[in-house]
Amino acid sequence: MKAKGVLGVFLAWVVICIIFGVLLHVYSDHSFLTPGNFELMMRQAVIVGLGAIGMAYVIMTGGIDLSPGSTIALTTVVVAIALKATNNPFIGIGVSILCGLIAGFINGLLVAKLKVGPFIVTLATMLIFRGVAKGFSHEQTVSSVPDTWIHMFTAALGKTEKWQVIPKGGWVWIALLIVMTWVLHRTVFGRNVVAVGSNEKTARLCGINISRVKIGVYTIGGLFAGIAGLMQVSRVGIGDPTIAVGEELKMIAAVVIGGGSLLGGEGNMLGAAIGTLIMTTINMGCSQLGIDNWIQEIITGTIIVVAVALDRYRMSRPAKVAPEPA
Repeated sequence: MKAKGVLGVFLAWVVICIIFGVLLHVYSDHSFLTPGNFELMMRQAVIVGLGAIGMAYVIMTGGIDLSPGSTIALTTVVVAIALKATNNPFIGIGVSILCGLIAGFINGLLVAKLKVGPFIVTLATMLIFRGVAKGFSHEQTVSSVPDTWIHMFTAALGKTEKWQVIPKGGWVWIALLIVMTWVLHRTVFGRNVVAVGSNEKTARLCGINISRVKIGVYTIGGLFAGIAGLMQVSRVGIGDPTIAVGEELKMIAAVVIGGGSLLGGEGNMLGAAIGTLIMTTINMGCSQLGIDNWIQEIITGTIIVVAVALDRYRMSRPAKVAPEPA
């Protein structure tokens, strides 16, 4: 996605913020455009935003992943169990990364080696990972998790920290966003991801190991779902096997809103991040306006449909051909 497209998505987010700012000013005593609200927005966006980074890589190869929500749930359970057993936050972080990597690698291996469509594979693993999470937790939440510094990632900023605006988990999101943007644009693997998504047959003829690329992107997707699961533990303080249902759809919508194509070959890390902020802003604005949750779900579903429709329209438009010189 070109810089012009990312700018358009950013301006759309700004317009949405202004609209909710006006609506809240007119219909309530609250103000939407405040540093405190932006901090809250970042705390709410970080989980989907992290997952969207991994989802962007998967979608750029022309794939899809329906399992991140279940991976997040599984990660919250194993991290909570690990923290209760050891009270060591470093072990909690390591467990979240390992859990995500294993889940993603399983997805990639099944997609690449069994030659089964990613929709079917990840639909199956979505159920498997959720079932494993329920098995590990005995179908209950894992509570009484020790209070370690992991909880600071999504905690509200203290009075002396308000000037920072962005919570600590938000800085983790931004740092990883920069790293994965660099990987996409400055490494052979990143170029191979785009090549596979643009034309898999041509990429194979060029000597690109298609299986390795696919395993790689799904492993990355799992890794970021695992990190998102760690942030979920930071946010709610428990391991919950029923949490994060439908989060993968928000991640997909964020990527598509940000300029990614479900047909593959196109995507932008910054665009996916802004797409996440758009989704979060709409949910926050609706909540602060007192709009019922069921209406918010309808709005979110509508946004997903519109985003996919716009993607199809964008990809169906004929490419502009430069006129031949006279």
